[in-house]
Amino acid sequence: MLGAEGKKRLVPLGAAACACVLAFAPSGSAGGPSSLAAAKADDAAVAARSRAAVLDLYSLAAQVDTAERRLDALRVATERLTQQRAALTRELRLARVDTRLSQDRLATRLRFLYEHGSTSSLDVLMGAKSLQDAMTTLDEYNRVARANALVLVQLETATHHLRALQRTIASRSRMLAATTAAAAQTVAQLQQLRAGRMAYISSLESRRSLDAATIARLTAEAQAAAARSQALAVAQARTVAAPAAAPSPPPAPVAVVTGGRTLTVSATGYDLPGHTSSGLPVGWGIAAVDPSVIPLGTRFVVPGYGVAVAADTGGAIVGSTIDLWFPSANQAYAWGRRTVTITIDQS
Repeated sequence: MLGAEGKKRLVPLGAAACACVLAFAPSGSAGGPSSLAAAKADDAAVAARSRAAVLDLYSLAAQVDTAERRLDALRVATERLTQQRAALTRELRLARVDTRLSQDRLATRLRFLYEHGSTSSLDVLMGAKSLQDAMTTLDEYNRVARANALVLVQLETATHHLRALQRTIASRSRMLAATTAAAAQTVAQLQQLRAGRMAYISSLESRRSLDAATIARLTAEAQAAAARSQALAVAQARTVAAPAAAPSPPPAPVAVVTGGRTLTVSATGYDLPGHTSSGLPVGWGIAAVDPSVIPLGTRFVVPGYGVAVAADTGGAIVGSTIDLWFPSANQAYAWGRRTVTITIDQS
């Protein structure tokens, strides 16, 4: 059921969120990076963590959407069951009225038999004034006897039917209440994780703003020092070659998925703007998939592209086919159509 599935997914996502928060804790002095290279390296590392967090947010958003649709369906089922219970209550009330009427009719017939004395066929023939009178009386007795038997059968059948309906409605109510509670708990947990991930991304953006300010300050200091050195060189009439700026270290790589199952797919590229079918804005790492093959919210690694999350669909995306988003048409054309083996995150 959805509640159990939601709980299984919540554990690794919560651990990932904690791991990301721990990874965000700055190291070194409280003053931050002390050199331009260190500031750029820190900014690249934070950018990589921010991108991984955004991909997780896409996955969480897709899971929240699925869980909310499931919860809505359960609430509709609950409303339908409530209506059935109300209809059963009305049916029970009518059945009680019918029972009382049937009992009154049965009492009237029994009183008729009592008032007319013996029901023996011989007594009827002997006491009748004519053969026609005797046949009429016997027919009346037989009709009353059959009606009494039919009333008793109907009463017994109605009683069994209503009791069975009561048991069925009660059982469905208990099952639906438990399922709805589990689904609501799953939605609440996923929403809490999504809020935490959004707060984490916001903190990373703040960290990048601080790194940008530090980089700008250190760059300005380096440029001022270079200007002073050049002025000194001119004054001393010497040619001093300006040292080449040390290249900044490469950005920290985004953590890749390891240990997952693999799937060979046909991968294409697209660069359309706007939003995905799940309502999220497009961006690098967004992949359109066939949900029957790769469920929405699944994270996977595409060789030559990187980490992607299944957050979009399309009429042409059927079977083992994925469509990767690129920021420009040239990049999408350069990618073309490739057969790749992706690694799917099993956490």
